[in-house]
Amino acid sequence: MSDWQNKTYWLIGASDGLGAALAKEMSKAGVEVILSARSEDALNDLASDLPTKARVLPLDVTDRDAVRKAAEDVGDIDGMVYLAGAYWPFGADDWDDDKAQTMADVNFGGVMRLVGAVLPGMKERGRGHIVLTGSLTAYGGLPGAAPYVSTKAGIMALAESLRCDLHDTDIKVQLVNPGYIRTRLTDKNDFAMPGIMDPEPAAKIFFDHMKTNRFSRAFPTWFSLVFRGARFLPDWAYFKLFG
Repeated sequence: MSDWQNKTYWLIGASDGLGAALAKEMSKAGVEVILSARSEDALNDLASDLPTKARVLPLDVTDRDAVRKAAEDVGDIDGMVYLAGAYWPFGADDWDDDKAQTMADVNFGGVMRLVGAVLPGMKERGRGHIVLTGSLTAYGGLPGAAPYVSTKAGIMALAESLRCDLHDTDIKVQLVNPGYIRTRLTDKNDFAMPGIMDPEPAAKIFFDHMKTNRFSRAFPTWFSLVFRGARFLPDWAYFKLFG
């Protein structure tokens, strides 16, 4: 897809961070963006700063009926990008069931609801573009992050499966697996984050990938090789290294 003028994309999780930066990148390219997140005020502020037409559609991705209604309101779109996410850094030693359930419901449950809401229309029209946001953490288990890592692994498996189902159609499915991005979510971390990026350069990489026909993009490239390469380690070596 080389011509982005007059395209309409629905961005879910666009109120701040990577989502807001991506909205700006796409708007500069001439895309009409529909902005969704829970914070209507933040979305309105973002929409007022964009150079092209933007529509604000507040949405709670954990509400199934609201997602269905929003999809009906959105109507025919060229693509949907799912960026919504919840995150708290904990694992088995300090498990918080409420926060774990929230991560599961927002990160994975939300993307399942949105895909279910937009995919039938895309199939009926015979075209579309679905972009899912995973994480470098999706490539394997990590200490102190079990709930979050699990949701991102689920997103990666979902994207791969959808690509298998739709690879011979005009519905393009893509996956983006970023590393650490400086946002209100990573502000919760109290450890060193190698290769951490600001949202703006990360959004450029994200959008550049959307312009291609390649399935997945993991970045920063050098840091992604650690996670991707670890998949080939024997179990004893993997858990010794990452545990």
